[in-house]
Amino acid sequence: MPLPEPAARTHLHTRAVTYRGYSREDGLWDIEAEMSDTKTYAFERSQSGTMLPGTPIHGMAIRVTVDDSLKIQAVASAMDHTPFGECQGGVDPMQQMVGVTMGPGWRVAIERALGGVRGCTHLRELLFNMATAAYQTIPVYRAHMRRQAGLAESDSDQPPYHLGKCLAWDFDGPVVKRVYPLFAGWKPLVRQAKPGMGHG
Repeated sequence: MPLPEPAARTHLHTRAVTYRGYSREDGLWDIEAEMSDTKTYAFERSQSGTMLPGTPIHGMAIRVTVDDSLKIQAVASAMDHTPFGECQGGVDPMQQMVGVTMGPGWRVAIERALGGVRGCTHLRELLFNMATAAYQTIPVYRAHMRRQAGLAESDSDQPPYHLGKCLAWDFDGPVVKRVYPLFAGWKPLVRQAKPGMGHG
């Protein structure tokens, strides 16, 4: 269903964001993100003069290289268009993300390393969703290759990470029953303290 017809309006701003995932010949994976902000009208900036329509205010890109466990092996970032020259200082802090795994605690790790004045707001925003792009790229492609080889999609006895994370992938819902019947109604094991191990 498309959006309902809008009221009369004038287009003013476009933020374009693209994510791409790549399989590398060396067995690693590249996830790339690009973002740009443009206006549909000319306007004055205190340090840039007149910005013509379509001129990027922000133009930034990130490449993260990860292994099969989504642990970051390398980070590259570029800031081709920024409102201030000082914004370029946001490039070097990105290296603090090397060694971080895209998974639970991802957003916390980004804020810890790059939050506030330690990093660039827009690079942080791009990073947030790179974990989703990585998950869409790597496990899905590996499952595809296993199917091509005549193998089961996964040899794990644990449900895929995305199950239980949204209404469609509810363990008790019809989608999981159809797509992952093995995990229909799945409940995580609750570890119980052994006798004598309580805290006094």
